Amino acid sequence: MKITILTLFPDFFTSTLGLSILKRAQDSGLVEFNIINIRDFTTDKHRVTDDRPFGGGPGMVMKVEPIFNALNSLVKPQNGKRTVVLTSAKGKLFTQQKAEEYADQDELVLICGHYEGVDERVAQNLIDEEIRIGEYVLTGGEPAAVVIADAVARLLPGVLGNEASNQEESHSEPGVLGFPQYTRPETFNTWSVPKELLGGNHAKIREWREKNRDTDAALSEPTSTPHE
Repeated sequence: MKITILTLFPDFFTSTLGLSILKRAQDSGLVEFNIINIRDFTTDKHRVTDDRPFGGGPGMVMKVEPIFNALNSLVKPQNGKRTVVLTSAKGKLFTQQKAEEYADQDELVLICGHYEGVDERVAQNLIDEEIRIGEYVLTGGEPAAVVIADAVARLLPGVLGNEASNQEESHSEPGVLGFPQYTRPETFNTWSVPKELLGGNHAKIREWREKNRDTDAALSEPTSTPHE
């Protein structure tokens, strides 16, 4: 799979994508990261990528032309699937289910927003969807792009090594979180591992884990309907 990231700050990704599981995934040829500098697709000598918003207001807005040019430079996968995403504080919330959807693509293109936002014509004409990673505002979309890339890459076959590693994780089902985990030593500072995990009885272990699995109340509880 290829993950292409369009950004004003390509150096942001140098160390993050070159560590741990993501590095091993690249070394194994399981994922390819393609970092594109949007400034390389400007047409003026000052490489300007932003301008004042029509109608006035504080801050600057990313221009549509450099993003259009950068996207046009990409070679689409032959007979493959590609999704183009704009990181945006007003986009849909990124979920584990969305990560699974993206992991099924041949290429995922992430456009990092910045400044006060991106010219709306990008969202209207150049992308498949806008995505946010939480209920807050970031200075730029680069941290969001890393979060999305990490969540997607680890779902690719072979990336984690053990194919069962991501099957019972938090959010593998909507509203269902992970169960508590323990390792050696069995007792530390008077804090002991639950006895149900120590006897090797797999039925009791499964029962204990299901009983102690956390849930996300916001997703798992039924939503009440207001009275009319």
